[in-house]
Amino acid sequence: CARMFTVYFPFRSQIGINVTQIRLPKQCTEDQVIEELLKLNDDQRVHGVYLHLPPAFLTSRVLNTLKPEKDVEGISDVNVGRLIRGDFSRGFVPPVANAVLDMLVKDDGPVEGKNVLLVGGKRPLQLILQCLIEKSGMATLRSNRNRNHLQRQNVVRSCSRWLQDQHYRPWRLHPLKLQPLTPVPSDLEISRAQVAKPVDQLATEIGLLPEELESYGRNKAKVRLSLLDRLHSQPDGKYVLVAGITPTPLGEGKSTVTVGLVQALSAHLKLNSFACLRQPSQGPTFGVKGGAAGGGYAQVIPMEEFNLHLTGDIHAITAANNLVAAAIDARILHEATQSDKALFKRLVPSVNGVRKFSPIQISRLRRLGINKTDPESLTSQEISNFVRLDLDPKKITWQRVVDTNDRFLRKITIGQASTEKGQIRETGFDIAVASEIMAILALADSLEDMKNRLARMVVGTSHSGLPVTAEDLGVSGALAVLMKDAIKPTLMQTLEGTPVFVHAGPFANIAHGNSSVLADKLALKLVGRDGFVVTEAGFGADIGMEKFFNIKCRASGLRPNVVVLVATVRALKMHGGGPHVSRHGSANLSLVAGGCQSNLKKQIQIAQQFGVPVVVALNVFKTDTQAEIDLVCQIARECGAFDALPCNHWAQGGRGSVALAQAVKQAASKPSNFQFLYHSEMPIVEKIRTIAQRVYGADDIDLSLEAQTKIDYYNQQGYGSLPICMAKTHLSLSHMPDKKGAPTGFVLPIRDVRASVGAGFIYPLVGTMSTMPGLPTRPCFYDIDLDPATEEITGLF
Repeated sequence: CARMFTVYFPFRSQIGINVTQIRLPKQCTEDQVIEELLKLNDDQRVHGVYLHLPPAFLTSRVLNTLKPEKDVEGISDVNVGRLIRGDFSRGFVPPVANAVLDMLVKDDGPVEGKNVLLVGGKRPLQLILQCLIEKSGMATLRSNRNRNHLQRQNVVRSCSRWLQDQHYRPWRLHPLKLQPLTPVPSDLEISRAQVAKPVDQLATEIGLLPEELESYGRNKAKVRLSLLDRLHSQPDGKYVLVAGITPTPLGEGKSTVTVGLVQALSAHLKLNSFACLRQPSQGPTFGVKGGAAGGGYAQVIPMEEFNLHLTGDIHAITAANNLVAAAIDARILHEATQSDKALFKRLVPSVNGVRKFSPIQISRLRRLGINKTDPESLTSQEISNFVRLDLDPKKITWQRVVDTNDRFLRKITIGQASTEKGQIRETGFDIAVASEIMAILALADSLEDMKNRLARMVVGTSHSGLPVTAEDLGVSGALAVLMKDAIKPTLMQTLEGTPVFVHAGPFANIAHGNSSVLADKLALKLVGRDGFVVTEAGFGADIGMEKFFNIKCRASGLRPNVVVLVATVRALKMHGGGPHVSRHGSANLSLVAGGCQSNLKKQIQIAQQFGVPVVVALNVFKTDTQAEIDLVCQIARECGAFDALPCNHWAQGGRGSVALAQAVKQAASKPSNFQFLYHSEMPIVEKIRTIAQRVYGADDIDLSLEAQTKIDYYNQQGYGSLPICMAKTHLSLSHMPDKKGAPTGFVLPIRDVRASVGAGFIYPLVGTMSTMPGLPTRPCFYDIDLDPATEEITGLF
């Protein structure tokens, strides 16, 4: 059998050494050895590991899994490199090498000048011995080959290796074993019980190069966009969208289904697959809904890191958004208190007696029709036009943001200090993920595209009715700097060691509700022609899926192969006339059938309008009966679904979604006849009416006078060809949250229409939509705590 010895050093008055022998089965695999080493790496009680393994197991992969500081045998690549470089302070000298040196030193006569013949191949021990012997002043037998010839050989090898690295690398994914327990523990307990692979190991397994990775600790890393250039000729994999029926307030588990599906595809069907998920907002995490890492045995791990801060993208968005807000109010103050001449002198300061426009100021001059680059050549009128944005405080559309549910920031008054010289106005805060910058992050397809979109953001209107942009404020370049790292997707993994991209997180009811275009594009290249990328759309198919097709697919140029429509028995009972919020319930086939024939049927029909096959995934709860499960799957197929299957990933992991994965694979092999719901050149009003009638089931729309006035203005400004992003409740197909099933006979009220010009869409407001959630009476944070001794978090879900 293979053996490993672990060494513990208990801190007592007299230091002792505890040695534990770990025996592995004779027929164990390399993956089992690595799994054991990962556990020992993370065990703080273990200070050293000695590998007593057969030579076949001493592979580079095994040796380099072991942490260098615990490699007491000193044979990992890092330790060998340190010793050869002469860094003896951190590396370990192998015991055999030490013994040989001791023998040579103790031998009679001086050490210097001795000749030592090394017999054997250049394995780590021989390399270390040669290095140590030569550093002691002794000579070893060396090759007499011409040095220049060796250099030329190495240059050729280096170039060959570089060229080989640029090609697509087949995956060598090693899934993590999952041993589900009954009853199912909490999400946090499950997450902690699994030892995640180091993210750099995961990156290597899926074909990423070291230079394409920016690690943020052990468990997550940013992936550089240069990957798209390297794999530009690589065919894309299959593109799968996970959407859902109209949910209960508790959510129906789309993220869990997404994770369970990729675990089934990769870990069980051995197909390359990637999940692309949105980054969760801190608002719901500490509010009422909790985190968004999935749940049960279908999670992204570590779930604490996933749900809290991640790699700081939302913080970057908050900083960028609020920089724009600060720039707006500062500009209004300075224009109100200074003359044209004084403004010009400060905006274009003299440096060493010379005034010079910055590039962003030259861009503003061009938009004003002033083709001059010498500040001294501007006329008085040109100076006035250049320095005065003339923002109308009543028509500023930009708000500050914070990533917390804080209802008392919905409307605030700013500028009350005497230093602001009477520039008082009403404004408010949105939650950070409602910022247009978040939508831009999710829709940009390159750093340059993001920079251009940030520049186009309209923050308000001048007194003369002209739009004022972030570029007019001179702040768009700084925004790009703040967002330069946020544009890179974050790589994590599922409980079964399959890859996940986490990137962007726009809300689906007030924005387009999808993860980023870039995450999808990177993943589609990485999985290869026969692989699968599974991405998620927020809330019901009428909201997140419709926006995915009409907004995201227009921006990305990508076309989906399959829609997975998530349903639950509890939600179907609600749509069949049952209670609106119910975690448990008794069997009721009548309510289930009613929900299937109304909401489920309608959502299947919505997907079919886009020409994409639909597979219904019934997310099974332990309270569901077999009769209810069978009925849902039967009716779903009768309503036109390609297939419908129960999923048990929450309790079983990927194994519980193998049937779903097989159905998705089969559906993806069929030809897709994708089409948009409307043409982009259709008038704004007709695009809104098309969505209301064909998706929501409304008879017509009712435009308020304010909404019609805005539409006329947007047409005048050239925004008429932008797609539509309806801001509507997610709790009903209609604008009325209490109307469940598939309501008919209603007119959809459009009270206002706004534009996110940088993101690239028009968003009508249906009824009253809040962009800042509030906290409930008992928020989730009551249960969240930290153990100071272990630094472990409790209460997250």
